[in-house]
Amino acid sequence: MAARRIFPRWGLGLIVLVAVCAAGMSLFVQSGAYDVAADAPHSGPLLHLLDAVRARSVAVRAEDIVRPDDLGDPRRVASGAGLYNEMCSGCHLAPGMEPTEISQGLYPRAPELTRPTGLTPEQEFWVIKHGIKMSGMAAWGVTHSDTLIWNLVAFIDKLPSLSADDYRAATKDSGEEHQHMMHDMPPGSSEPHGQEENHGDHHEHQH
Repeated sequence: MAARRIFPRWGLGLIVLVAVCAAGMSLFVQSGAYDVAADAPHSGPLLHLLDAVRARSVAVRAEDIVRPDDLGDPRRVASGAGLYNEMCSGCHLAPGMEPTEISQGLYPRAPELTRPTGLTPEQEFWVIKHGIKMSGMAAWGVTHSDTLIWNLVAFIDKLPSLSADDYRAATKDSGEEHQHMMHDMPPGSSEPHGQEENHGDHHEHQH
């Protein structure tokens, strides 16, 4: 009786259930039954689950990010245009731009940023800085400062309102802008205070 109270029957059943699930998962993995090809989309339920996990993961991690007060400054937008043209347009496209070979081959498809993202600027910053696992979205914070990433956010938020001519005008000097943008930043805007660099890397994250 004492042994039964210490280890109830339901406990044994739980152990058996866990063991069966682990064995089933192992067999599934070893069988290679799941198709990981980029041209074989996820099933509807799995896609919904992954979308929900991604959305909540980004939202939670972006909660403490503080956007700079001068995010709408035209000089930020101009420097972000150069970054976007060189770093992002191949996957996320641009006004008047036809789908590229890489944009058509990605899965999940990169969102076309000529449409509103549905994210807050803080969430956009987090995604650009840290990337998204298993999506093709790079973690640009490895090579770019927070200032440059905020410049990119500033431009992305303007992008849906641009025509093809507007985009060409904004990016025509993108190479030179990319090289000199740090010298053209508004005074005092080198890094937002209380920003991700102070805490973002302490709760890593994914992308």
